[in-house]
Amino acid sequence: MFPHERDGRRRFLKSCAAGLAGGLALRAPLALAAGLDGGGPLAPRPAHFAPRAKHLVFVFLTGGFSHVDTFDPKPKLTADHGKTVPGATLRESSAKPLLGSPFKFSPHGRSGLPISELFPQLGTVADELCVIRTLHTDIVEHFQAALAMHTGSATVPLPSLGAWLSYGLGTLNANLPSYFVLCEHIPYAGAQNWDHNFLPPYHQGVRIVPGGEPVPDLRSPARSASLQEMEAMMLRDVNERHAGARPEDLNLRARTSSFETAAGMMRVAPEAFDLSKETDATLTLYGARRGDSQSFAAQCLLARRLVERGVRVVELIDTGASNNWDAHGNMEDHRPKAKRVDQPLAALVRDLKRRGLLGETLLAICTEFGRTPFTDSAATKGRNHYAQAFSALLAGGGVKGGVAYGETDEYGLNIVKNPCHVHDYHATILHLMGIDHTRLTYRYAGRDFRLTDVHGQVLQGILA
Repeated sequence: MFPHERDGRRRFLKSCAAGLAGGLALRAPLALAAGLDGGGPLAPRPAHFAPRAKHLVFVFLTGGFSHVDTFDPKPKLTADHGKTVPGATLRESSAKPLLGSPFKFSPHGRSGLPISELFPQLGTVADELCVIRTLHTDIVEHFQAALAMHTGSATVPLPSLGAWLSYGLGTLNANLPSYFVLCEHIPYAGAQNWDHNFLPPYHQGVRIVPGGEPVPDLRSPARSASLQEMEAMMLRDVNERHAGARPEDLNLRARTSSFETAAGMMRVAPEAFDLSKETDATLTLYGARRGDSQSFAAQCLLARRLVERGVRVVELIDTGASNNWDAHGNMEDHRPKAKRVDQPLAALVRDLKRRGLLGETLLAICTEFGRTPFTDSAATKGRNHYAQAFSALLAGGGVKGGVAYGETDEYGLNIVKNPCHVHDYHATILHLMGIDHTRLTYRYAGRDFRLTDVHGQVLQGILA
C-alpha cells in the first residue's frame, strides 16, 4: 500500500468511528487498526533456523504402494519366488510364499538410482529424488496408518503436519489459506488427516475438490471492491473488539480469520485456480488437456501455481478409500495407479526446477504403509499390508538427489540399515522447513504436544 492510500484509509476510519452509534468507544481501536497493517494470525513467523525450504508439497498415494515393486529392487525375491518364509499379517501368522516382482527395475540418471518400470517419467528426474527405503510405522490398518502419516499419531487424532507448519511458520500470502488440500475423494481417516485439532482453528487445511468450481461461490458479487474492503475493515475491528472480550474462545478469532481469508480468496483465488493461462507446452509437460481442471495432472499444475503465490503447504491426495493402491489381489493393479501420477509428478519436479522454485520447495511423496514381500497364498498375485518396511520420497529444498537412504534385507522384509520411523520422516520435513521439531510445541490439557510426540530423529544423511 502506498503512503497516500494508507493516510486516506486512516482518515476514513477515524471519521467513520466518530459517526457510529455508540462509536466513541470504538474510535480508539479503529484509529489504531488504521495505523497498523496487522498481518493477522497467519502472518509469517520466523523459523528456528535458516530454512532450506519455504513451501511443502505433500503427495499422499492412498492405499499403500509396494516398496519392492517401485523403489526398492530385490533380485533375490524374484529368484526365490514361491519359497516360504515366516509371514505375519494383521490377523494371523504362518509360512507365506514369496512373491517376486512382476516389474522390471532399471538404473536412472547419472546417479543410477533404480526405479521400476511403473514410474518411467519419475526415472527421468531420478537425480532430484531421495528414496527413503526404510520407513516403518506402528499399525497396519489403513485408517490408523494414514492418520499416523499425517499427524504422527495412529490412535488419537492430533493436528496434522500441514496444520503444525501453518502454526509454526504462518503463510506468505494473507489472501490465501496457509494449507490447501487437493482431494477429489475422501481418504481413510477422512478430514482428520488435515485437521487442526487443538491448534487454533485457522490452521485447518482447506479442502479443494478438483473440478470446474473447486470453491463454490468464490467470485464476489460486491458492487464495488473498494467499498467492500472498507466495510470489511470496519467489521473486522468490531469483531476484534468482541473477540478481545472473550480471549478464551479461539473459535471467534478463527471465524473472523476465515471470513478475511474468504474475502482474500475472492480477490486472488480465481486467478490462481485458472489454468487457462498456462502454455500448451506446460500442459503437455504435465499431461493435462486444455480445459481440464480435475485430473491429477491438473492438480499437480495447480499445486505449482499455489506455491508460486505463497501458499505454505499444498497436499495432493491421489485417490480415496477405495480403488486405490491396496493391491491384495494382483500387483498388476499398480499399473493404472502409477500411470495416473507418474508424468504429473515428474513434471512438477521439472517445472519447479525450471522456475527456480525447487530449491525452496520440499516435495514429499509417501503412502501409509508398504506391502508384504510375500503373498497370502500360492494362488494369489497380490500383497498384504506391511508396516515393517516401506519406501517414501523427498525432493527439492535441501535434500540430496539421486540417493537411496537406508537398506532392507534381500527380500525387503526387514530393515538392516538406517531405519526411519514416521516420526523421523516428520522431524526431517520440519528441519528442512527451518523448524526444530522438539521446539515446535503447543500447550494443551496440561502438557506440551508436538508433531513427533517424544520421538523423532532428523535424517542427517539425506541433507544436502
